[in-house]
Amino acid sequence: MDAMVWMTGYVGGDVEFRTVKDEYSFASFRLACTPRLWRGGEWVDAETTWIVVSCSRGLAENVRSSIGKGDPVVVAGKLRTDRWTDAQGGAHERLVIEAVSVGHDLSRGTSVFRRATRSTPEAAEPAVEVVSESAA
Repeated sequence: MDAMVWMTGYVGGDVEFRTVKDEYSFASFRLACTPRLWRGGEWVDAETTWIVVSCSRGLAENVRSSIGKGDPVVVAGKLRTDRWTDAQGGAHERLVIEAVSVGHDLSRGTSVFRRATRSTPEAAEPAVEVVSESAA
């Protein structure tokens, strides 16, 4: 059974993008979620939660072309635990969302949707067609 989650937050850095054997595309970015709390008669920031978002195939290409550092986004996907051992033998783990959907959070601003079309292997960027504009 998969743990499906959705989160809102801000892209915390540049999108990292790579391809394997010119066939499979992968993208990842860090998502920052900072809740606001009412304490002592004023709004304050709580501790920021950081989570890695990973994308593959067409979603990875669209994320690379569409989002950047500081963008407010909504992410839906499968919650996973990534475990590894470092060079000194220390065990580490972190939560990762394997995204099935990523989009701009339109409660924070506006966005333009461009439908992706199939690109040729020679094209560095996927071809896009402007479909509509949305405003929040």
